[in-house]
Amino acid sequence: MSPGAKVELARSVQGEFGLTPVLAVLGLPRATWYYRAAHPESYEQRHAPLRPWLERIAREHPEYGYRRTTSELNERLGEPVNEKVVRRLHRCWGLPLLRQTQPPRPSGLRQAITAAGERVNLLAQLKEVGPLAAFHTDFTELVYACGKAQLMALVDHTSKVVPGWALAARADTALALRAWTAAKRWLKRHGWPIEGILVHHDQDSVFTSYAWTGQLVLRDGVRLSYALDGCRGNTEMESFHSRFKAENRSLLVEAASLAELDRIVGQRIAYYNRRRRHSALANLAPLVYLAGLETGR
Repeated sequence: MSPGAKVELARSVQGEFGLTPVLAVLGLPRATWYYRAAHPESYEQRHAPLRPWLERIAREHPEYGYRRTTSELNERLGEPVNEKVVRRLHRCWGLPLLRQTQPPRPSGLRQAITAAGERVNLLAQLKEVGPLAAFHTDFTELVYACGKAQLMALVDHTSKVVPGWALAARADTALALRAWTAAKRWLKRHGWPIEGILVHHDQDSVFTSYAWTGQLVLRDGVRLSYALDGCRGNTEMESFHSRFKAENRSLLVEAASLAELDRIVGQRIAYYNRRRRHSALANLAPLVYLAGLETGR
């Protein structure tokens, strides 16, 4: 029972049983009783004029806590309000919840992906995947001597070759498009068509952006496939990241700059494509495997 409810109950039976016994039974301090008697309104009622001001500040400045809110309120009112009052009113009226920044409304593309459900995973619907017909991609973090960088590579589902990659300080759309441009150049140079290729990744905001989908789908005629459960739905890419970082960790961590890291990554991906044997390819390197397919055609 709240103190207010105890006060009301004590007031209703005070005449019958006397104040002292009632307060003892209810466990209500005498000081609380007299305070409530002098202030019959609740705390929230007494400070009700502040509510619209505090709610407005909470919406306009969702990052403010009670201290900065107090300063803002005092400036707007032109008179001081104790920050302890503001802190208590924040709790009483649930203003910390109101202060939370509301997530933006999902884009039309994001809504379409959500509405499609399992159908967005085009890769899972394929019975057979030919060489250079479907690629996996995602970002991964590389640690080097001066900090951290983001690597994005595209890995062929069947041959395991990496036709394109890019490195930058941040994982963003610009990095993703650089990696795709590099992969596209490689495919064109080797005479493989771009249109109709499938690119599989998770539902990261970069891969659901209009810049990414506009370039790949509208301009290049690529089909996009989305994993339903993040990295767990893109195990080929996770396997590549795990192997690449484990096998090259000592080289990567010694890179003294982003430029040097870029050079090392380029060398190691070239090694991966040309010489590193892959158990899924009968212990052939990806480019050797592809060359054998070309010969057999």
